[in-house]
Order: sequence, then C-alpha cells, then structure tokens
Amino acid sequence: MSDLTNRTAAELADDLASGEVTSREVVDAYLARIAAVDGVDADGDVWPAKPAAALRSDEPHAYLAVTAAAARAHADDVDARRAAGAPLGPLAGVPVAVKDILTTRGVATTCGSRMLEGWLPPYDATVTRQLAAADLVVLGKTNMDEFAMGSSTESSAFGPTRNPWDLDRVPGGSSGGSAAAVAARLAPLAIGTDTGGSIRQPAAFTGLVGAKPTYGTVSRYGLVAFASSLDQAGPFARTVEDAARLHTVIAGHDPRDSTSVDAPLPDLTARLEDGVDGMRLGVIRELAGDGVDAGVGAVLREALERLAGLGAEIVDVSLPHAGYALPAYYLIAPSEASSNLARFDGVRYGNRVDAASAEEMNAATREAGFGAEVKRRIMIGTHALSSGYYDAYYLQASKVRTLIAADFRTAFDDVDALISPTAPSVAFRLGENVDDPLAMYLNDVATVPASLAGIPAISVPAGVADDGAGGRLPVGVQVMAPLLGDDVMYRVARALEAATAFDPTPRGARAVAVGEVTR
Repeated sequence: MSDLTNRTAAELADDLASGEVTSREVVDAYLARIAAVDGVDADGDVWPAKPAAALRSDEPHAYLAVTAAAARAHADDVDARRAAGAPLGPLAGVPVAVKDILTTRGVATTCGSRMLEGWLPPYDATVTRQLAAADLVVLGKTNMDEFAMGSSTESSAFGPTRNPWDLDRVPGGSSGGSAAAVAARLAPLAIGTDTGGSIRQPAAFTGLVGAKPTYGTVSRYGLVAFASSLDQAGPFARTVEDAARLHTVIAGHDPRDSTSVDAPLPDLTARLEDGVDGMRLGVIRELAGDGVDAGVGAVLREALERLAGLGAEIVDVSLPHAGYALPAYYLIAPSEASSNLARFDGVRYGNRVDAASAEEMNAATREAGFGAEVKRRIMIGTHALSSGYYDAYYLQASKVRTLIAADFRTAFDDVDALISPTAPSVAFRLGENVDDPLAMYLNDVATVPASLAGIPAISVPAGVADDGAGGRLPVGVQVMAPLLGDDVMYRVARALEAATAFDPTPRGARAVAVGEVTR
C-alpha cells in the first residue's frame, strides 16, 4: 500500500468508500507524519502543539493545536457507521486541518495572538460544524498571522511557519499554517480564510490550489472578524477537484450570518472536465505588467499559451481602477479591524492585565495582547475613521471599491473569466520584509481587487520560477469569475491544472521530505 499521506482527498475518499482503508488508518498515518515532520507527538488534544522556544528550523510549524484524541474518536465513529451501512458524505473519514481563526468548541482558538492565548470557545463556527456534519476528521488548528493580518505568517505570536518547499522562506499569509500543512502532507485538505489574498497567496507560494469563494456564500459565523465586509473562508488542496469538493461542504446560506447570501451555489464539480474550448478569458493588463517578477511573468505567459491551445480565446482586459485597489484595501480593512478588535478590552474574554483603573487596564491589556502589525493596522483604521478624516480616507476608499466592482462587471460582460498572477514574486525569505510594511503589503497587489469586488478567485500552481539563489519555487496563476460563478472559476482552474501537470511535491535542499513515515 502506498503511503496514505501522498494520496489526494478524492483518492482517499474512494479508498474509504471501497473499504480498502479505514478512516482510523488514515488519521493515524497523518498523526504519525505530524509527529515526524512538525515535531508534535500528541497522544491527547494538545495546545500549544509546540512552545515557541522549542521551534526548530527544520520543521514547518504548521499546527498550533493537534487534536489527536478527538480525531481518532471521530475516525472510529465514521468507520463504525460505514460498517453498519449508514449513509455518509462523499468526504467522510478524510482528515482536514482548520485555520485557528474559526471557533472550535472546547479547543483553543487563538487567532495567532497572545490576546486569545488558550481561549476555549463555547461554540463551533458554522464552517466547523459543516465539516463535522460531513464527517471530515479535524486533525488540529493551524498557525496564522495574528488576527489574519499579514502576508507571511511571521506575525503569529507563537512563532512563524516555514514554507515546505524551502524552510528558509515564508509560506505566505495569513493562512500560512493551513498551506504548509497541506504542502508538507500533514493534512490532505485545509480550511483557510481570505480577506485580501490570505488563501490565494499562500497557495501560490506553496504549490497548492487555494480558493476564495464568492463573498457571502460561506458563513462567517464563528470566524473571528478581521474585516467583516471582506473575510471569507475557503479551501486549500493539492488538486482543483479536492478544493471544489471541500468548498461544496462548507458553502451554503446561514441565517446566523447577516451577510450570508440566500442563493443556491452552482454544482462546483459537475463541469470540472468541460474544458475551456470556446471560452473567452481576459488577461488583466494592470496586474500582469510592472512589478511582476520575470519568472512569474514567464509562467503566466506559458499558462495562457496552454489555455489558448485548449481552445480558449485570450483577450486583453483593462480594470481602470485596479491601481487604486491596494491603497483602498489598506484603508477599508484596517478601519474594519479597528472596530472589530475593540471588543478585546480585557473585560469580557481573552487576555487581561490588571491595573489601577479600567482605562489603564484596557490600555495595558491591548499593549500586552496585540503584536506590532495588529497595532499598526488598528492605528491606521482608527485614524481613517476619525472625525475630520473619515471623508478623506474611508469614504474615498469605499468609492474606489465601488468603481473596482463596476470595472469587474464591465469586464465580465465581455469575458467568461479573468486571469492574472496570484503574487508578483515567488516566496520570499523569512525576515526579508518584516521591517518593511509596504513591501509586505505589495504581495497582495493582485489579490485585493477580487476581494474588494466580492467575486470568487482561485490560485492554481502553473509552474516554477528561479528563486534567485539557484533554486526553483512554485508560481500560482489566479482565475477570477463573476459573482456566484464559482463553478466557472473551478472549470477554468481545472483545465489549466490538467494542461500543466505540475508536481506539488516540495523539493530542494531545504524542502520538507515527502514520503512514507513509520513510527
């Protein structure tokens, strides 16, 4: 039997359904690999998975919590019900990792912050409940940039995550732990969240498929808010089919989320193999030129040639206001963050630092609980919303957002989907951009337009490029579709994937070894 951790989620689902393997065998294989690769040998439910002082440079540090006992119990239950002939979902028994921003009842949910260190939520997020209802087995909670604010997973209060392709490089952010878990074969599937690119950019950096659904089609109930008008949970996977299957599990209307869209989502897998023959695909001029590294640009051009060879018509498209997307995003998102994070005041839950007065306690709590990047964004957002500056900053940014959404609608009147690089470069080195916020923010230049417009977007690995040090690192191509056109997004992504034959196995001198692990 080949190593279970090298199989795709679809292959595991078929093997489980046929009785070739049991869910317990699959879960045990992943827990053994987590112990060997991430250095977490958990006999019970463990948080933190590994103290920051014990982190090693040869481990990705994908997990913040490993819920081994609960995972084994759930796997045994799935196996028992399968043996009894009970109806089960198509991914029943397949393991999944969950970003530590989605609440899990009785399991620490920290958002990568000292502010919520060790906090045990009294309820499950809707996404968490949907995973359980579909009988996916949660292995644990993954590392992330603090409160999802970052593009490298270096701002986590519990230590950075490393890229499985090169452990000296970042996995992207803010969902870097989820990306690293799937890339390093520490989970076949993972859930991340995407506010301005936090699924798509890590997917590009780690050679994975990562999708941001249409805003409002996946519930935000129990997703600890960063920017409420932008946050959206979505899937990480090694294949487009796996991502579409996981997306299907977590999608759906939720009356507990006031922003939830009460409209049916098309079947995301029905047209996966229909190809792109006859489709019109637009290349966004403003996102594919200046600022894009030569290697990334070359991979994009090769991807477009492959799509054209499959029968798609490739056309040039302009989004006239795309150049304003990044500054608009970095006013809107921090403004919403400054409002959302006001709840962390030391009074109701989370970290508390006692002081002589309520005001001093509040200030001391926030000083100790929040990291530098979170403080920076709170200050930016508070300033943008303050009297005398609201019209000049937040209101103007909101108007730009409206113009960008209109640009997309106009573009989609002429094309079926839009194409761009996912990120302007390959993964950068740990520490390279930590002291340069503007350089860090520029990683989101190609992903924030779709976030501001609320449209679905996906990153698909399309090749590799020179890392500047004699190595090769993954490059992602982004596919965007109209609102509620998530099925079109997956269809184009699958055609590109099939034509690319990308090997998602991390390789290189400092890559995580992928192979069979025995205890």
